[in-house]
Amino acid sequence: MKIIIIGAGQVGGTLAENLAGEKNEITIIDSDQHILANLQDRLDLQVVRGIGSHPDILKKAGAEDADMVIAVTNSDESNMMACQVAYTLFKTPTKIARVRSEQYIIYQDQLYKNKDIPVDHLIAPEQLVTTAIKRLIDYPGALQVVEFADGRASLVAVKAYYGGLLVGHALSALKEHMPNVDTRVAAIYRRGRPIRPLGSTVIEADDEVFFIADTKHIRAVMSELQKLEASYKRIMIAGGGLIGAGLAKRLEGKHNVKLIEYNAERAKFLATTLDNATVFQGDASDASLLSEESVDRVDAFIAVTNDDEANIMSAMLAKRMGAAKAMVLIQRSAYVDLVQGGDIDIAFSPQQATISALLTHIRRGDIVNVHSLRRGAAEAIEAIAHGDEQTSKVVGKQIKDIKLPPGTTIGAVVRKDAVIIAHSDTVIQANDHVILFLVDKKFIGDVEKLFQPSALFF
Repeated sequence: MKIIIIGAGQVGGTLAENLAGEKNEITIIDSDQHILANLQDRLDLQVVRGIGSHPDILKKAGAEDADMVIAVTNSDESNMMACQVAYTLFKTPTKIARVRSEQYIIYQDQLYKNKDIPVDHLIAPEQLVTTAIKRLIDYPGALQVVEFADGRASLVAVKAYYGGLLVGHALSALKEHMPNVDTRVAAIYRRGRPIRPLGSTVIEADDEVFFIADTKHIRAVMSELQKLEASYKRIMIAGGGLIGAGLAKRLEGKHNVKLIEYNAERAKFLATTLDNATVFQGDASDASLLSEESVDRVDAFIAVTNDDEANIMSAMLAKRMGAAKAMVLIQRSAYVDLVQGGDIDIAFSPQQATISALLTHIRRGDIVNVHSLRRGAAEAIEAIAHGDEQTSKVVGKQIKDIKLPPGTTIGAVVRKDAVIIAHSDTVIQANDHVILFLVDKKFIGDVEKLFQPSALFF
């Protein structure tokens, strides 16, 4: 696939890294020659220096026969204009834009059409991050929660702790512990390395376990791996930007929410727009303010300002002052592994959420959902099985007979409204939504080919 990426920042650069090794022809446009040179030294791609919405620059990048333009600069307007130019002058088939402004998102159904603003897929990072944090609030103790098939099935990452019912026991014991709940462990990471989950695999404390189940059974499965945490009631949010305000809005109906915003004018605005959340103007790393607002009684302290260091310091302070959980937003993805696991319970990167959404629209075959996991090393995907036994490599076959790439696991099959946990004798049917976990995403091309029916399929 020939793809033009406009913007070589955190998102554009990370996306290029994800795609460059997958037999794609990548060209990246940016006005910063230093960033472009660094990417070209590390990755197999072409670079063009210039403004990505300019027709001559797009032409130089190969827009005349490009399959896709992905505009992910820091300017919403530049991204939208690049899509407009790509459509008007070059008839580019697929156009994707990162858009952050709430105003453009609110009116997206009216704005983004070929006759108006020709953006085929809109990526809104703040909304994606807000949704990801909301899922962590809904499932206390989870490290990551991603949904498939319109929320019917979920893949959850948890850390196994001493005291968990399954710790020290083989995976085969899961069925004995929960005879009425079916689940599948898709992957286990032990000391940072993946190990293949077998029935005889014994769960150890501190293992990072990825399991898939019907969404309604998630809490029950989590209770087998760690002491089930009580639902969060009191939430403190540091930062009243788009993510902080959006999160407060989504949580204030069922939680006691306090939001700290440094900018006085913004704090005043939020106080008038939020219904039940309490807004304070101040510095979230001010120990006296945190003490006055009873941070020691908070179930979750969530730092989501635009400053990584401020988020880390305020969250560490809150945790040491007694907050039960500390979560931080980290713009620099390299920081995530450094801070998570100590005073910081969960660190999340907006880049990874954005990359997951972008990959969903890029993957070949009928892949309708992609989630980047383990900081981009692994992927969970949802693919639709098309064709029949003559035209498909998966339809009509038992899972044990499907030639899956190394490190790839089929975790579940969603058939209409039923979530079927995958076993070796499970037979894939036409139109099934198949959920797979890839320990090594370099095999994604092989998975794509599995779900592409032959030319005989109509």
